[in-house]
Amino acid sequence: MPKFIVEGGIPLRGTIRPAGNKNAALPILAACLLTDEPVTLDNVPYIRDVRTLAELLGVLGASVEWQGTNTLTIHARDVHSSSIDASMAARIRASILLAGPMLARTGRMVLPPPGGDVIGRRRVDTHFLALAKLGAVVDSTDGYHLQTTGLIGADVFLDEPSVTATENAVMAAVLAKGSTRLRNSAAEPHVQDLCHMLNSMGAQIRGIGTGTLDIEGVDRLHGTRHRIGSDHIEVGSFIGLAAVTRGDILIQDAAVEHLDSTLLAFERMGIHCEIQGKDLHVPDNQEMLVRMDLGGHIPKVDDGPWPAFPADLTSIALVTATQCRGTILIFEKMFESRMFFADKLIGMGARIVLCDPHRAVVVGPSRLHAGVVESPDIRAGMGLLIAALGAEGDSHIYNIGQIERGYEKIDDRLRALGAHIERVDSRD
Repeated sequence: MPKFIVEGGIPLRGTIRPAGNKNAALPILAACLLTDEPVTLDNVPYIRDVRTLAELLGVLGASVEWQGTNTLTIHARDVHSSSIDASMAARIRASILLAGPMLARTGRMVLPPPGGDVIGRRRVDTHFLALAKLGAVVDSTDGYHLQTTGLIGADVFLDEPSVTATENAVMAAVLAKGSTRLRNSAAEPHVQDLCHMLNSMGAQIRGIGTGTLDIEGVDRLHGTRHRIGSDHIEVGSFIGLAAVTRGDILIQDAAVEHLDSTLLAFERMGIHCEIQGKDLHVPDNQEMLVRMDLGGHIPKVDDGPWPAFPADLTSIALVTATQCRGTILIFEKMFESRMFFADKLIGMGARIVLCDPHRAVVVGPSRLHAGVVESPDIRAGMGLLIAALGAEGDSHIYNIGQIERGYEKIDDRLRALGAHIERVDSRD
């Protein structure tokens, strides 16, 4: 199994470009099943989760061809299967995104329970409640067996603004008969990207970027060419990277239109970023002084549905806060296990009080020292990598496959900024 050996304490400097948005790429790949014409996707992140979903599309009968590292052509001319192997589904949570397009295309789908990060309970009820409103019959006795004699538009109120449930419902509704109104829907940048791509294929989706989507079903969709947008979660990760290492980083093509809540949260920790057209500059010599709330109250960084601060960046915020002067509360509301990696940061010298599974109080700055840690999930893994780059000494990070599920060639890209990071095989 590979691991990273990281020498910390080196300010990172230079230019970096975020990869394509992982959370947009996955539903967009699944949406290619909705047409029998070829779809070409540019700026596809070459990461393990994307490659796994591409394999699943091949199992279902689609032709999948990489044209260079980040361009992918998918041609689902003949979808000859309606089930996937349980071992493959267990490798990736996004396997559940096949439900909506397969119901729309073939009328049935058999899904084993999906895999993914172990960050707490990740309910799938919202997916199947929405698909049932559109005319699907769901049997969850042994896995998930879905079928329909024809999807019909409906007024669907999601019981939570789930990103992937919204995406599944949208992909089913674009080929349903009649009109669908999807209320309490997610509006994250990756949901918007999927909707824009579907519209380029002939779908009729209105209200993109809001909590209500109006969809008029069409008879068929055609092929298209679509460029996946930059990953705003990577951008937030690189802001934290620059701050923790006291570096100076220019982030190119930084999806600045999606950074309002992210920049506000970092400003609260005393980290200022400069928008330069489509790019974002994180200068060195940051004040990194926590801005107290009025009356001298302890401030907080908390996540929520878009356009609030993204849940996937709370791990990065936790690490960054350890290097800021003052006290701040990090409040992650969605997953009850995501904050548990705080104990690894405490072992590296961070002053953190984990109040409960969702809240951590951070008192900084802390002098971090090297550690031997294991990545529990994608975002905590990136947080630990950032902490190691800011710490004194050589850290060893195990289970780096988790990090590489979400960050393309991260060691190569960090070395280009001056990081001392080595990827080695380990039998430990």
